[in-house]
Amino acid sequence: MNDRRSTAWTDPAAATRLLPGTQAGVADAAALLRAGRLVAFPTETVYGLGGDATDSAAVAAIFAAKARPRFNPLIAHLPDVTAARIEGAFDANAEALAAAFWPGPLTLVVPAGPDCTVCDLARAGLDSVALRIPGSPLTRDLLAATGRPVAGPSANRSGHVSPTSAAHVLADLDGRLDAVLDGGAARVGVESTVVACLGDGPRLLRPGAITRAMIRDVLGQTIGEAGADDAARPVGPGLLASHYAPRARVRLDAIAIATGEAALLFGPQTPRGLDNAVAARSLSANGDLAEAAANLFAALRDLDASGAATIAVAPIPADGLGEAIRDRLARAAAPR
Repeated sequence: MNDRRSTAWTDPAAATRLLPGTQAGVADAAALLRAGRLVAFPTETVYGLGGDATDSAAVAAIFAAKARPRFNPLIAHLPDVTAARIEGAFDANAEALAAAFWPGPLTLVVPAGPDCTVCDLARAGLDSVALRIPGSPLTRDLLAATGRPVAGPSANRSGHVSPTSAAHVLADLDGRLDAVLDGGAARVGVESTVVACLGDGPRLLRPGAITRAMIRDVLGQTIGEAGADDAARPVGPGLLASHYAPRARVRLDAIAIATGEAALLFGPQTPRGLDNAVAARSLSANGDLAEAAANLFAALRDLDASGAATIAVAPIPADGLGEAIRDRLARAAAPR
């Protein structure tokens, strides 16, 4: 069978093309997506593994390339609100959040609209759909040129550390997709905030750069939480207990470093025993949470490459963007 859509992900010798972040690169990437191929693309959060969300074969190839459980739904990326409203039904809360934060690092889980074109496999068989309009102009150019929703989970093996550069994508998936559109380093560095607006009040399924306080300010109400049922059968991405994990074990809120550990630092304070560390990286020397989020996944990858059995993570505050950073680290530290 000669269709690369079905075979490339199993062929480690297949070359993955690196496309420049130019209009020519966008045109090439869009042509591949329209043909049912897989293309990793940059966003302001992390790189996504893109496939035509209306094509069940392309979506199946995404799940296969990532080794991702098929009960875990995918985000459909769109160029504008007009396209999003075709796919989903927006209540007043969803409309308010879309107006405030799109384009940007927010995913809305809403009921699938009557004319929804996102395939059943991408929605994991649910009657809802996860939608996002990315903040990156390059990404929106790609989506407009493709002319259909693009499913795009993070471009890494399922459960691994998310990619914030084209090099990270190739380190995990080279030979498992046709191309990577290179947009440079991701500016935000953690995946989008996910909010469910399904008629039972808005619920925060995954924290991100759009913080809980920002959402509350727009909606004028306290936002609900993800429940046990959401984790058992996720209605959006990022709800699995173990996720974003390096090879090394992750130890949280470390105030001292043991011999042989790698150290992930935050702020000006130095943990006891830092000289014991085989490697150390600082998320932000001055305690800037935005800088820390942007550096998180690259730092985890670097420390994992040191060969340390454990990465000890300094305490990080839980307010604002710190909630999203701690969420990713807690999932990285969860039993696997």
